[in-house]
Amino acid sequence: MSFLDSAAAGFALVAHWESVFYLAMGVLVGVIAGAVPGVSATMAVALALPFTFALEPIYGILLLLGVYKGGIFGGSIPAILIKTPGTPASSATTLDGYPMAERGEAGRALGMALYASCIADLISNLSLILLAGWLASFALSFGPPEFFTLILFSLTIIAGVSGESLVKGLIAAASGLLLATVGLDLVYGTDRFSFGDPNLMGGLNFIAVLIGLFALPEIIDFVFRPKEEHHQARQLGGRWATLADVRRCLRSIIRGSFIGVFLGAIPGIGGAPAAFLSYAEAQRNSPNRDNFGKGEIEGVAAAEAGNNGVCGATLIPLLSLGIPGDVITAIIIGAFMIHGLQPGPMLFVTHAHMVYALFMGLILSSFLLFAIGSVAIRAFRFVADVPKSLLAPSVLVLCVFGTYAVNNTIFDVAVMFAMGWLGYLMRVLKIPAAPFLIGFILGPLLENSFRQAMLMSGGSPEIFVRGPITWTFWALTALALYLIVARLRQSWRAET
Repeated sequence: MSFLDSAAAGFALVAHWESVFYLAMGVLVGVIAGAVPGVSATMAVALALPFTFALEPIYGILLLLGVYKGGIFGGSIPAILIKTPGTPASSATTLDGYPMAERGEAGRALGMALYASCIADLISNLSLILLAGWLASFALSFGPPEFFTLILFSLTIIAGVSGESLVKGLIAAASGLLLATVGLDLVYGTDRFSFGDPNLMGGLNFIAVLIGLFALPEIIDFVFRPKEEHHQARQLGGRWATLADVRRCLRSIIRGSFIGVFLGAIPGIGGAPAAFLSYAEAQRNSPNRDNFGKGEIEGVAAAEAGNNGVCGATLIPLLSLGIPGDVITAIIIGAFMIHGLQPGPMLFVTHAHMVYALFMGLILSSFLLFAIGSVAIRAFRFVADVPKSLLAPSVLVLCVFGTYAVNNTIFDVAVMFAMGWLGYLMRVLKIPAAPFLIGFILGPLLENSFRQAMLMSGGSPEIFVRGPITWTFWALTALALYLIVARLRQSWRAET
């Protein structure tokens, strides 16, 4: 079958109203699931999988892809309105989204999150279509040494989210790295900091840590200071994100989209590191860098561009090589196999029309996300107008429900409350939470890639400079550190 014949057959599959319906339903379900704290996009896709068994292959896969894309955007809604990331990928959005909501610009922040998400999603989908083969082969060249140098470079973003004190940011990051070591050692299987408790052998649940660190400190602060400006309802604000806002943030959106595409094409990275790296790069290059963390709309745009840029790119290794790019695409690969489709190079030969149908459906999903997301924002707008005296207990119930629903264990709820008190203590001491979360996310990846590389080389550190990729990341890390030191010197001179 020729290219034109395959494309025509793919278009015929997508042109059915059922294809559009299931894709739209997937996006809608994903947005709703993402907007509920704790019900992550991964959980939403896993719950939707059984409903695809009786559907035609194209309908079922489009439904799951819609849930995936809607879930990643949906997480930004509670991240902005109540400082509770709906998904781990939305954790960077809270840094500037919530301060904007606090000063009455929630509508503007949500609008920018939607614009950035849709633009990044479209760029990610086009990258999948145009660069799938090349990016997949590039991703295959990443071994443990390349992963280690990439993650080491990614850790330099801690300087960008440390606020006014880099020392406090480093303390927070070190604490996150230390907490990430709890559980079984993945190489030798020995216990670390589990204290004989079997609940700790699997490590600390990421959702429990995330919700506790960001959401509970707000509730605890309200309990201790109920009369200090908390009785005022936060207005959504009559101002929406304008085209002028989009133009001002466009460079950060495009940069963040390609950061997401790059990291999404490498299996195992995920949306949260991409969001934080995009945020840090936007701050580093913005003339308003001092306003980041205080309600800068460019920060919201960069974070959402980074995490949504990952979505289409995670399908690159899935479709080209049959390798899932993250947990969600590992679930989606199950849907392929259930319907007798084997992702990989031969899929483009034996079922080319299905591949082209998916490409067209992905492009359509970007526009459906914009339409459904616009409605969802207005549907959730009442949350911004609820006084904190009513909002805080409701958020607490959602936090407990969302944390418990992940593993159905009270232990995770206890972890959430413990992290909430830690987050409140960090807030009182003015220690930023973002570096802690970055360390907690990247710590296991950094350790595992380092140890795997050392096992491969028999203990020789020369493996970390074995090729152009590792040299490139060492150079980028050195450049980032130089810029951090130069910025610190500049601030010290300004103070003196």
